[in-house]
Amino acid sequence: MVSDQIIEVRGLTKKFKSLVAVNNLDLNVYRGDVFGFLGPNGAGKSTTIRMLLSLIKPTAGTIKIFGMPLNGNREKILRKVGAIVEKPDFYMYLSAYKNLEILGRLSGADTSKKKIMEMLELVGLAKRYKSKVKTYSHGMKQRLGIAQALMHDPELIILDEPTTGLDPQGMKEIRDLILYLSREKNKTIFLSSHILREVEIIASRMIIINKGTTQVEGTVDELLNTDKVSVTFETDDVEKAMNVLNFTMWNKCFKTKEKNQLILEMPNKEIADLNRHFIENGVNISAVIPVRSLEDYFLKITEGGGR
Repeated sequence: MVSDQIIEVRGLTKKFKSLVAVNNLDLNVYRGDVFGFLGPNGAGKSTTIRMLLSLIKPTAGTIKIFGMPLNGNREKILRKVGAIVEKPDFYMYLSAYKNLEILGRLSGADTSKKKIMEMLELVGLAKRYKSKVKTYSHGMKQRLGIAQALMHDPELIILDEPTTGLDPQGMKEIRDLILYLSREKNKTIFLSSHILREVEIIASRMIIINKGTTQVEGTVDELLNTDKVSVTFETDDVEKAMNVLNFTMWNKCFKTKEKNQLILEMPNKEIADLNRHFIENGVNISAVIPVRSLEDYFLKITEGGGR
């Protein structure tokens, strides 16, 4: 249903002189999505988010949010959007409570004590509401930023790299909070990240961009389908392994070979059978390394390999 489409982007492009930061980008976010917006650093994610929030103007393309063109409906749209872009800013010598009170007033939100404490409870900071923000850890500041973004009860929450710089515990806290907001509060989440694993755990749909251009988009289940994986067989005799492979049904799965490796894309459940076949035919296999196809693809992108 069209009414369930929260964000609709078509042909979005942003140029800074000779630099094309975002290039003809399309994306679709639906009500209830935890939408993973993936790409390496410098891929155009933050530039895209700034355009979604009307902080910078596109060079070309269209943006619709809640079914309305962003151009001409900015205030109406942004009243229903909460966002953290990069590192949230606070008055460091004031308490968390006072920060939410001041920043909430600036955004026209309800700043009653009940509302502020409800937000601090939601992000797990109620016991530290009197503490000055300068005493907060990085993870606590990130959670306070999310509380600030939620003060006006937005329908759409846009988070730009919310776990950057966090330790594993801090990352887990942010992930748990995002899942809670999605499942219990029925919020639509747009989550920008360069960490595939983070998005894999919590996202329902996702897109990968590189150099400002879409590489792949779809549901996480489709894109992280474990039925077919890229698998590397390490051996001391690649040519012998290749000869054995050529007389099997798995020869069509062959992708490439390197000095001591054969790389195939094949059904996950057949890896053990092929490994057994190699051994029975005198091929010494020292390691079998399966990698999800998308994970392999994403790593190539982040390492600069592109498409």
